[in-house]
Amino acid sequence: MTEKHLILEQADPAVFFGPGNANLRMLRALCPKLRIIGRDNVVKVMGDEEEIGHFETLFTALEHHCARHNVLTEEDILGIIKHPGRHDEGTPGVIVYTTSGKPVTARSENQQRIVEAFRRRDMVFAVGPAGSGKTYTAIALAVRALKDKTVKKIVLCRPAVEAGEKLGFLPGDMKDKIDPYLQPLYDALEEMIPAAKLQEHIDNHVIQIAPLAFMRGRTLNDAVVILDEAQNTTTAQIKMFLTRMGRNTKMIVTGDRTQIDLPARERSGLIEAMRILKNVEGIAFIETDKRDIVRHRLVTRIVEAYEAESRRAKAQEQAQEQEQEQTDGQQAAQ
Repeated sequence: MTEKHLILEQADPAVFFGPGNANLRMLRALCPKLRIIGRDNVVKVMGDEEEIGHFETLFTALEHHCARHNVLTEEDILGIIKHPGRHDEGTPGVIVYTTSGKPVTARSENQQRIVEAFRRRDMVFAVGPAGSGKTYTAIALAVRALKDKTVKKIVLCRPAVEAGEKLGFLPGDMKDKIDPYLQPLYDALEEMIPAAKLQEHIDNHVIQIAPLAFMRGRTLNDAVVILDEAQNTTTAQIKMFLTRMGRNTKMIVTGDRTQIDLPARERSGLIEAMRILKNVEGIAFIETDKRDIVRHRLVTRIVEAYEAESRRAKAQEQAQEQEQEQTDGQQAAQ
């Protein structure tokens, strides 16, 4: 009798084994000549060497499906047994799957442009209003790259700038202090990676989430690196971030030029970078707009209302300037 240990490296064991080990029991029923034991992330198989070889092929296909789709049902197991090669066929348009098995796709033309730009370029700037899917799409692309093993890690960072509020002293260690700034990134990751697997990735530094200041001095190789809320960086900060790029690394920079929380005298590094780098080969610039907003329909209306107010205030300011110029001209003539 031969014994072999198979390791679940990509899939979450809880998802692979199923609720109450239902999937494991099904595999035992489908492979009666083998003794199959699952514990933690290890599947121990005992039996005839040839039978174990067949099971190993099935195991690889099941793990691949589980890691890609974040679900594994009895129907999936039967389908993979009947059609062994079909699990390798990706569904067109799907970036990744959520933890509930729901496909994540580009939901607008500009989101699709971000996906295409990420495929063709090593650095992508995605700029647009709140709710237009910039960060979510970027993280989905990073998770897919990690699942496909084209990179070894994901690095996500944000500038630790308060949105018009003073949070004051935050208790706890360094992680506790910075997590409030990074929660939107955790939210997206938790939708796409099962909780146990996500925690394992964070513990092993496969997924790193940190404030922008922590990037200084690093060289990031074999990674997808995302800078979120880049409108709140200074020129020096974004230059420091962009020059962290190493071998086999892709960068995505997201931001919203209408939500700058920097002090009034400080210029946004994102706006400066887009102006300075606009003609640099290898960098893509994607502008999203209110048509790309995928949150509640009221978000679109809110954005439109603020845009209208901004145009009204600008027109009023120009009119006041013209009136002042006329007044100054009349006084000079007198």
